Amino acid sequence: MGESSVSPTQTKNVTSMNNQTVPICGEHQVPKEWKATTFVYDDDGVSIEVPNVDAWVCPIDGEASFTSDTTDELIDTVRDLVTPAKRARERRSMPTEYIVRVA
Repeated sequence: MGESSVSPTQTKNVTSMNNQTVPICGEHQVPKEWKATTFVYDDDGVSIEVPNVDAWVCPIDGEASFTSDTTDELIDTVRDLVTPAKRARERRSMPTEYIVRVA
């Protein structure tokens, strides 16, 4: 699996429980941990948070690297949410924060 990240990562010949190569944090030179984190996207005053997303996370600063499949899904989700959020802001509707869960 590929991964997308803002920070540079390196791989190491260490395998996790599912036999994937564990990435190394490029800044701190420590193995990242596979765990749930929150994806945050900000665009022109609209903030979208997607909690409980599995990613490789640096144990020192929490910088997350998402797999390419997860990144693709997050991009689709953000696209679906940004436009209606901006429209609601233009209407100056209240409230200004929404929680949507898909079961």
